[in-house]
Amino acid sequence: MPSQRFDFQSSKENKLSGLVEHPETTPLGWAILAHCFTCGKDSLAATRLARGLAYAGIGVLRFDFAGIGKSGGDFAETTFSADVDDLAAAAEAMTAAGMPPSVLIGHSLGGAAVLAAADKIRTARAVATIAAPARVADILRQFDKGALERIRSDGEAEVYLAGRPYIVRQSFVDDVQNYDLKQHVERLHLPLLIMHAPNDDTVELSNASSIFASAKHPRSFVSLGDADHLLAQPAEAQLAARVIAAWADRYLAGFSARLFNVERSG
Repeated sequence: MPSQRFDFQSSKENKLSGLVEHPETTPLGWAILAHCFTCGKDSLAATRLARGLAYAGIGVLRFDFAGIGKSGGDFAETTFSADVDDLAAAAEAMTAAGMPPSVLIGHSLGGAAVLAAADKIRTARAVATIAAPARVADILRQFDKGALERIRSDGEAEVYLAGRPYIVRQSFVDDVQNYDLKQHVERLHLPLLIMHAPNDDTVELSNASSIFASAKHPRSFVSLGDADHLLAQPAEAQLAARVIAAWADRYLAGFSARLFNVERSG
C-alpha cells in the first residue's frame, strides 16, 4: 500500500510533514519512527525501517522534525526538548486519526528523543532504540572544530552536518548540555529494546550499555552485527525492522488472539 501523507501541528504550531506506511492487511498496531539528527523522514534508513515494519503488519508514522525536510519551522530555533514535544504532538495526531501508537522507535538522536517522550505519550506500550546516545550532549561531537566557540561568542554559527550547512544557536547547545536523559531512562516503565552495532564509530557501543544499565526490566539488547550507524545497507534496516516487529508483537492489540496452539494431541 502506498505511503499516506500525514501532516500535523507541532508543539510550536509549525506544520510538520509526515508519511504513514500502511500494511497490506489490517494493522496489528501502530508505531512512530523518529529519524536521526538532521536525517529526515525520507532518509534511506527511516524509509526502509518504516516499510519493513509495515510489511510485518505494523503501521508506522515517520515525520520530519521542525526545520528538517518538508516540515515548517526554522532549524535554528529548534531544540532537543522541542523535538520531544513534537513526538508527543505526533502521537496525539495519530490517536485523533484512529491510529494510536503503541510502539515508539527512534534512530540515533531520535532514539534518545523517544526515550524522553515516552512518559508524555499515554498510548505507548513499548520503546525501541537504534544506535541511540546515552547522553544527548554527545551530539555536539559531530560539530566541526571551533563550532562551539563560534556559537558561544556570537550566539549562533553555521555548522556543517552530514555535508550540509545548518545554523545552530546557543539555545540548542544549552538544551542538549543540560538534558538529563538518564533520568528519563531510569523512570521508564515500559518494555525497552536497545539495538546497536558493535562497530558503530559515530555512537559507540558503550552508549547501549549505559542505557541498558539505567533501564529497568523488561529490557532487551540486540546486536546489529556489522551495520554502520546509518544502516546504509538495505539488509541492515530490514533486519532491524524484522527484529523490532517480532519483539513488539506482544505489546500490540490482539496479541493473545494471534497465539497459536503448539500442543500436539496423542
